[in-house]
Order: sequence, then structure tokens, then C-alpha cells
Amino acid sequence: MFAGLPSLSHEQQQKAVERIQELITQGMSSGEAISLVANELRASHTGERVVARFDDEDEDE
Repeated sequence: MFAGLPSLSHEQQQKAVERIQELITQGMSSGEAISLVANELRASHTGERVVARFDDEDEDE
């Protein structure tokens, strides 16, 4: 699978991690928090994007 991912600075990455941690402490599951923050980043990001390829490790088994 290929995905256009936002290219984030270290500071932006740190803020995303802190936001995820905040949501988790408020009772949200980690998966939901990560999904929410990822969607927020995609919606608000105006910089470059990185093309990444994700391999499903289970395909070969």
C-alpha cells in the first residue's frame, strides 16, 4: 500500500505525540487517538508529503 503522508518537523511530531497522550489520558483508546490525530494532521497540513510504502507482513504467510 502507498500513502501520501504529511512531512512533519520534529516539533510537529512532538505535538502530535502529546495530543495523542492527552486523548488517551481522557479515556480514548490509543487506536482512536492515533486515528483522530492523523486525520487532524491530514486535514490541516499544508506542507510537503512523503510517499511511503507499507508492506503487510502477513501476506507472505
